[in-house]
Amino acid sequence: MRRRLWGAAALLGLFAGVAPVAAGQAVAAPHGAGPVPLERLFDNTAVSDDERPGSADFDGSGSSLSAQDLTAAGWTPGRTLTVQGARLTWPRRAAGEPDNVRAAAQSVRLRGRGDALAFLVAGTAGSDVSGTGTVRYANGTRSSYRLTASDWRTGPLATKAVALPHINTPAGQLAEKARLYVVTVPLAHGREVASVTLPRGGDLHVFALSIRPSTRGWTGSWAASTSGYTAVGPWTDRTLRLVVHTSAGGPRVRIRLDNTFAAAPVRIGSATVAVQEAGARPVAAPVPLSFRGAAGAEIPAGAQEVSDPVGFQVPADAQLLVSFHLPGTVTAAPVHRLAVQRSYVSEPGDHAGDGTADAYTSAITSWPLLTGVDVGGGPGSVVMLGDSITDGEKSTQDANHRWPNVLATRVLNQHVVPHYGVLNHGISANRVVTDRYPGDGISTDTGGVSALHRLDRDVLAQTSARTAVVFQGVNDVRWGASADQVIAGLRELADRAHGRGLRVLAATIAPCEGESLCTPAADTRRTAVNAWIRAGESFDGVLDFDAVVRDPAHPARLLPAYDSGDHLHPNDTGLAALAESVDLTLL
Repeated sequence: MRRRLWGAAALLGLFAGVAPVAAGQAVAAPHGAGPVPLERLFDNTAVSDDERPGSADFDGSGSSLSAQDLTAAGWTPGRTLTVQGARLTWPRRAAGEPDNVRAAAQSVRLRGRGDALAFLVAGTAGSDVSGTGTVRYANGTRSSYRLTASDWRTGPLATKAVALPHINTPAGQLAEKARLYVVTVPLAHGREVASVTLPRGGDLHVFALSIRPSTRGWTGSWAASTSGYTAVGPWTDRTLRLVVHTSAGGPRVRIRLDNTFAAAPVRIGSATVAVQEAGARPVAAPVPLSFRGAAGAEIPAGAQEVSDPVGFQVPADAQLLVSFHLPGTVTAAPVHRLAVQRSYVSEPGDHAGDGTADAYTSAITSWPLLTGVDVGGGPGSVVMLGDSITDGEKSTQDANHRWPNVLATRVLNQHVVPHYGVLNHGISANRVVTDRYPGDGISTDTGGVSALHRLDRDVLAQTSARTAVVFQGVNDVRWGASADQVIAGLRELADRAHGRGLRVLAATIAPCEGESLCTPAADTRRTAVNAWIRAGESFDGVLDFDAVVRDPAHPARLLPAYDSGDHLHPNDTGLAALAESVDLTLL
């Protein structure tokens, strides 16, 4: 199969871990000088105080970001934030001081090993700004990269790291969203970075830069995608006890909480993990988790927190209870809507450490904030990028009959391939090329941003990802996307994942005649996409799910024994058939 390297930048991570310098020391290095810390190159001022909106000129016309908006989002000077595994630091500069550099081939001192460079960037050209830079390694080799920054006023909200509600101008403040982006580019495997030369980007501004560390020594055991940012509760001084099902097991555990798409920080008071006995009742006393040594954490808008590793034997193929206390009032939160699993909300108080279920008096069927559970050791993870069929729509609630769950059990019970973790990143109603959720603000649509817009967060940044399985496209063809559009989107997904060193498998689109939007025209588009997938042009392997679940006597329809009744989603038997059909050696 043909593998393509994707050189275009991918959105990911967040904020640069570089040492702060005192205000007033931001000076450019002399021409021809060696690499210097990024802060010494700062030559542009992007942030102004609302009382002095003319004290910064980010875009050459006097416009700037609001310091008050940044503070409200939790982006305070010198604060290190994490998104998709990359830690970057918002510049330690007061409003009105230089806080970013216009990329112009400057050489930046940066040392370390990892799987990607993470840039905190924005463009000010009115459209995307791109340029090619160079990474120099300690062994004397180098590699080039392509960095693209979306515009701070017109770029897509679906891929932004954070959106701020105002733009400051010398004439006053505008109620217009400002965007900042995190973009990652791959590094040569195993080499130590010595320095990075920025592109010649003109209006490409760099606020922070870091190396995203690899996640060796960890395997993703459970994960879920953020499918939207919705109204919840409201919850005040409540504890959530979320039920999740592991794939791989291990002797250590850590969890990941994401404040994806949010406009304000969220406070976690405490958190624990336990094995479920039944409902909200644990088998034994929950084990406390910590965050950078503290019992809780504040997660800024758009950022994430990963708990510190703790010794805890996580069983494979088992139910966990992940509990965390929300001491403040939470009226909206990032959620994975279709959990197909009951979880629990407590009465007022911190009940994360409770060894009983008594305080948990109400149930929810979504997963707010929690996006991952990792276990120590193991061979890494396989990531399923999909829509509602992968998400488990129409499968039996609380039974873990989603096809990725069945596949995970198969992987555990064999010795042909390593016992990979299996991460389910299906989102009901999701599409390859079109956003259902716009990526900003409170929304009732929880179909997520497109697979193209979430690939970096939901696949490339997942813990020790080795292989991606893409099973999407039915919602695109049902809603009128052309076969060429879907094919182009799938090809881009494969190219970008290959550029990060992942294997990529594609599954053919299952039939759905009889469902209201599965018209003959939609089926024609579906079969055209499937013919392209089967040709194997862009992928390392093909899973012919269409052939597995279709009715041989009527190939445009699901086999009746596999039909949940809506003619679109397989039932438990059909989902198991998908999982049983996977050639494990392809993983």
